[in-house]
Amino acid sequence: MAELHIIGELSSVIGFEEPNLFCRWSVQFGSNWKVVEGHVEGQSCSSTARIEQRSEFCTPIDLHLVTRGLQGWPKLHVELYAVNALRQYWPVGYGFGFVPARPGHHRVQIATWKVSSARAADAFRERFHTGGFALAKSDIAFSGIERYKLLTKSAGTVEFELMLVFKHFCEYGVELY
Repeated sequence: MAELHIIGELSSVIGFEEPNLFCRWSVQFGSNWKVVEGHVEGQSCSSTARIEQRSEFCTPIDLHLVTRGLQGWPKLHVELYAVNALRQYWPVGYGFGFVPARPGHHRVQIATWKVSSARAADAFRERFHTGGFALAKSDIAFSGIERYKLLTKSAGTVEFELMLVFKHFCEYGVELY
């Protein structure tokens, strides 16, 4: 079977207004893929040290996958949350991006969006850091089935530093460049 090793880190987030953030991440893939070792999801610690709307996380990722076909190529799903002094948290960004299909070192940047409201009272509540809107089902963020029904606005960017190692893909007719 062909093997894919994903080694790296969730390095930082850029462009979020909220001062205290943490990130939940997961790797989503199709039924052709199986996990050999590692975790397919995780969560960073809360980052409070901010310089120019940038938070550093340095959360490690180490995942070993095997596959018999390329269908359902892995993608990174992220959810960003803000935390206030009362330890309440609310979502401030959702996004996903595909794992690159080339071996080597990659910096993956995922643009995020958040659920918005047309009501002024909701915008006021969100502006003063007392909560935003959450998705009822988080798979809407990466599946796109009903995402067109949502009113959204852009949020910040999540950065991953990844080293990808491919093994035995040539035996299955896949040429890597």
